[in-house]
Amino acid sequence: MTFESIYQYNFPTIIRFGAGASKELGDYLVKNNLKAPLFVTDNMVVQLSFFKEIMQDVRKKNLSVEVFSEIHKNPVKSDVYKGTDLYDETQRDCIIGIGGGAAMDVARAIVLRINHREDLFKYDDLIGGDIYVTNEVPHFITIPTTAGTGSEVGRSAIIADDETHQKKILFSPKLLAKIIFADPLLTMDLPPFVTAATGMDALTHNMEAYLAKTPHPLCEGIALEGIALISEALEQAVNKPDLGSRSKMLIASLMGAVAFQKGLGVVHSLAHPLSSLLDTHHGLANAVNIPYGIAFNIKGFENKFKRIARTLGLEQETGEAVVEYLFDLNSKINIPHKLNALGVRPEHIETLADLAIADFAHPNNPKPVTREDFKQLYLQAL
Repeated sequence: MTFESIYQYNFPTIIRFGAGASKELGDYLVKNNLKAPLFVTDNMVVQLSFFKEIMQDVRKKNLSVEVFSEIHKNPVKSDVYKGTDLYDETQRDCIIGIGGGAAMDVARAIVLRINHREDLFKYDDLIGGDIYVTNEVPHFITIPTTAGTGSEVGRSAIIADDETHQKKILFSPKLLAKIIFADPLLTMDLPPFVTAATGMDALTHNMEAYLAKTPHPLCEGIALEGIALISEALEQAVNKPDLGSRSKMLIASLMGAVAFQKGLGVVHSLAHPLSSLLDTHHGLANAVNIPYGIAFNIKGFENKFKRIARTLGLEQETGEAVVEYLFDLNSKINIPHKLNALGVRPEHIETLADLAIADFAHPNNPKPVTREDFKQLYLQAL
């Protein structure tokens, strides 16, 4: 395939993919009689030229535009409430999430809250809150600007409590975007660090989805192809980006998000507490932890690691070779190997272990993880 044309995929929803796909937004809004979009993004994206161009294109269609960008790097409940207030006050009729994972999470949570006004965390999927998502939701559109979380194709949002920092999952099939405009040109100007961290996030999603214990052969096939694309493209996307490498990373990112409906695992449970406690970028937290978490899972799952190694084209088809590959890849894209580079100190370990054992991701890990396991993994990575 070439990356100069726009393709359409209908899995799991409509995906308009290709260079320039974001320019179709205005016509789509008009065709669907949507006149008052609320754009939800972050305070970095809102300053970028492509965002201003999208705003200009939409306004040319005589549409009323509002922008909400007051969101934290790791979103909290109050972000969602503020965005909902703006939606109400300005009488919006649809929501467009544009950005990386944080923007998508807040946008999707606002979509939920518009017609579900109980306390937001009543809808926490981990306590069965999805059964309360019974009302209709506003028309929802996503436009990714990073190749990491793949949240554009998701049905859930991760939002933290403002006080405790504990992360909650809001989930419902109703929260799937009606259409996605996946335009690799929007990722071309990402700085190398963001490309590296989000790219390793995508790799973590694909690897953990493949290894997760929940049976789902369709997702396993998607995850392996995502791993293959990232192995082909990430180093170039960071160090010498072109349309091909950026396109492969954007595809692999959304593939990872489709695949991880199968589940995640120990790496995400190591990473989430770093974001909660130290406000660490989620992708970076995954990137540093993935070699250690993946190594933890080798014993007993050698056949799965043989498949991963083969997908990566490694000479030795072993779990140990996969771990070595991960360390080498981090080095090539300037990701540190140790948590102390992220500000983690020995005095943080006990709290991190407490948060990790309470995290939602590790129950789907292929083998059980105890609090002591988390503590030892943090110490190895420190």
